[in-house]
Amino acid sequence: MTTAPGMETTRLAVSAYPVRLRVWMLILNLFPLAHVSMMVAIAVANLPVWVRLTGVLVSLLILPPLLARLVHALSPVRSGRIAVETPGFLAWWATAQFQMIFNRLPVIEELMRIVPGLYSNWLRLWGSRIGRLTFWSPGMVVLDREYLDLGDDVVFGAGVRLNGHVILRNRHGRLELALAPIKIGSGASIGGYSLITAGTEIAPGESTRAHLLSPPFTVWRDGKRWKGVDDESF
Repeated sequence: MTTAPGMETTRLAVSAYPVRLRVWMLILNLFPLAHVSMMVAIAVANLPVWVRLTGVLVSLLILPPLLARLVHALSPVRSGRIAVETPGFLAWWATAQFQMIFNRLPVIEELMRIVPGLYSNWLRLWGSRIGRLTFWSPGMVVLDREYLDLGDDVVFGAGVRLNGHVILRNRHGRLELALAPIKIGSGASIGGYSLITAGTEIAPGESTRAHLLSPPFTVWRDGKRWKGVDDESF
């Protein structure tokens, strides 16, 4: 039986993870289902309508960012490269599960963006720094809601993806989590359908092209890509 190139390497790498880490990851994977189940239970409870509605909204929009802040307080996660088998990765994994419902159902965030200022304030609740008058175009995806640092008057084109994390292999062939805030200066505009990844820095006033792919820890200034201090190959 033959395998595709790299398949066996990946299987061996996953099997080499500590059992305790894999068990905790599986347990945390149950959070999205528990989250939805809790909201359903509140919605059908024998309570006044306003109490049920308030309970569902608080459980949906307020509980996840508060849980994420609690995890960051108890187990601070440093920015940079994080080995997959370390506690830092598990802490990030927990916060990722708290956000899973929004990744699965992007319509929730699209509805919040209809109300001016609501979405930006919600991201601030997660811990991001969001400047004034940020324009969120339709179809945008934010995967790591606590890893944004945006100046004032930033404009995002349609379909932009902001990924504060990337999982890659380093030069030794081991998996690492690249995790860092995405920093975009005041007055910058991001072309539609771009992918902006962990640690990317875009200078104030910069206007990037559509379909831009920004690798982790890169700096964009004067219309060019500049190597950052942490721009070693993974």
